[in-house]
Amino acid sequence: MLLRFQDGAFQDPFLARHVSDGTIKMFAYLILLHDPKPYPLLCVEEPENQLYPRLLTELAEEFREYANRGGQVFISTHSPDFLNATELDEVFWLVKDQGYTAIRRAKDDPQIKSYMDEGDQMGYLWKQGFFEGADPR
Repeated sequence: MLLRFQDGAFQDPFLARHVSDGTIKMFAYLILLHDPKPYPLLCVEEPENQLYPRLLTELAEEFREYANRGGQVFISTHSPDFLNATELDEVFWLVKDQGYTAIRRAKDDPQIKSYMDEGDQMGYLWKQGFFEGADPR
């Protein structure tokens, strides 16, 4: 199989080996997310790896559209940029306490909900420490 990419700045397409790992990764995500027979559950770990940060908003929207078409999407991330593209009811985090793990929902936290209602973004709130228990001390 030969994969060639066409960019508006170039007259002739070029081979996949001449594009970045991030381009290949984004291309693979788009193929997966637009499969005519979507998987019922899609799990993705750290989609931000090797991707240009501005692409993360578009990728989050693609995951959301996939979920709206009926698939479930589970994503683990450490990227405030990716979190900034999420909505309040889409974010959960894990808290470990005395050997047990609990799941917290962002929409159940009144302070996070209030900030989001006022137009703040999830990633900024996380960086500021509003996700109680998310960062081990």
